[in-house]
Amino acid sequence: MSDMLLDVRDLHVHFRTEEGVLEAVRGVSWSLKEGETLALVGESGSGKSVSAMSVLQLLPYPRAWHPGGSIRFRGQELLGAPEALLREFRGGRIGTIFQEPMSSLNPLHTVEKQIGETLRIHKGLNPERARERILELLDLVRLPEPERRLRSFPHELSGGQRQRIMIAMALANEPQLLIADEPTTALDVTVQAQILELIRTVQQRFRMGLLLISHDLNVVRHMADRVCVMRYGEVVEDAPSEQLFRQPSHPYTRVLIDAEPSGRPHPAPAGSAPVLDAMDIKVHFPIRGGLFRRVRDYVRAVDGVSLRVTPGHTLGIVGESGSGKTTLVLALLRLQHAMGRIVFLGRDISATRPALLRPLRKQMQVVFQDPFGSLSPRMSVEQIVAEGLEVHQRALDAAARRRLIVEALEEVGLDAGLGQRFPHELSGGQRQRVAVARALVLKPALIVLDEPTSALDRSVQAQLVNLLRDLQKRYQLAYLFVSHDLKVVRALSHEIIVMKDGVVVEQGTADEVFRSPRHGYTRDLLQAALRPVRDAP
Repeated sequence: MSDMLLDVRDLHVHFRTEEGVLEAVRGVSWSLKEGETLALVGESGSGKSVSAMSVLQLLPYPRAWHPGGSIRFRGQELLGAPEALLREFRGGRIGTIFQEPMSSLNPLHTVEKQIGETLRIHKGLNPERARERILELLDLVRLPEPERRLRSFPHELSGGQRQRIMIAMALANEPQLLIADEPTTALDVTVQAQILELIRTVQQRFRMGLLLISHDLNVVRHMADRVCVMRYGEVVEDAPSEQLFRQPSHPYTRVLIDAEPSGRPHPAPAGSAPVLDAMDIKVHFPIRGGLFRRVRDYVRAVDGVSLRVTPGHTLGIVGESGSGKTTLVLALLRLQHAMGRIVFLGRDISATRPALLRPLRKQMQVVFQDPFGSLSPRMSVEQIVAEGLEVHQRALDAAARRRLIVEALEEVGLDAGLGQRFPHELSGGQRQRVAVARALVLKPALIVLDEPTSALDRSVQAQLVNLLRDLQKRYQLAYLFVSHDLKVVRALSHEIIVMKDGVVVEQGTADEVFRSPRHGYTRDLLQAALRPVRDAP
């Protein structure tokens, strides 16, 4: 067909591992027309990203190879093509948006240099013409103050701004195909909606084909014309989007559609003394200027927040990027200087010196958003879980330490035999369970959960939410749960505070906030986040 853009036939991908050869993709076939959006969906390990990265030969060769198959772009074979030809396609005729822009952007280069590089390689533009084109691109992706942002480094931008830079780089040479690999996973719901609308707009403007890889079925339903469902390296269903969501033909597709965090947390016991009681917390960062760098004003990152968490109770903290929720949590853990009063387990720690706080650190643990980034790649699972015991319970002998490690792994649903594996040998869900085990092994009173499910598939999210609820009931754990995923917040939280510009704009029980939000900002968040998959436009 003349409008056929990409045609993948009988694609196989093998990986060489310590255990032998892993068949990651087994004979998949799919195609994409000009201007069409095709979504590849499936759980971690299904082969969707491996299939997409095969298009531009971005897999870790020679550890990965293609024993068979064909990938044709406009009739031209890419599988096994010379490196010189592939360089023309990469960033030229085919653009790519990756999941985590902070990992994809060079931290040492400015925005201008990074976008300019692809223009220089593919278009040969001189610096003056390249700058003009870069400003056009930044305006296209609606980045505010584009001229000032030319000199910015990635760490000086928000998550949504970094993703816009990635989109500008991908569009620099007006590609015919855009590959978007989980482009909105780590973004707040409102920013996510903006990025999706931006991608849709530029796709229509350039009539690009869009290959979308995502585990978020709301995003897929909103964006895709057709959907390929993958499992164990094979395509189990390929159908138009509306048909697939209304009448899925494969049982696994139905499992994916239904696999969303649901239910409510177990009731928290009444009358318990608070684990954490914080009053009028403020974090102000000075703005300096002038010859003598005098303080001219303050950025009020957190401005007068009060909260309380009791045993067996979960307080959800929600808000967009820049709302102050992460800064608040750091202040509560005494990892960020703050004004106000913080009482932890009946002890005022507001002004306690760091050295005297060390014994209390055992009682406050954190599970981070990205388990792959927070787990040392050089340590085995057993060593990772043991780390806290070695710091806080040095008197334990090897046998007792080993027993506690095995108990912690089993409590989070992991086999003790995984103790000798390393993080890269585990799935995303398994890595996050290891992170929970590391926090749980010390039997803390408070666990801070910082976006613990954002990088996980929906089915794995549901499993982790159930696990956290069960652990909370068993040990009466207090949770501070920071998240932009309101479906997960609703399934896990007893009470919710909504933050905007450093202040709490709404606070109440989860049922009150979700059923009858009082603040317009809360209503906007709920409208952006809680639309069911089956009813999405």
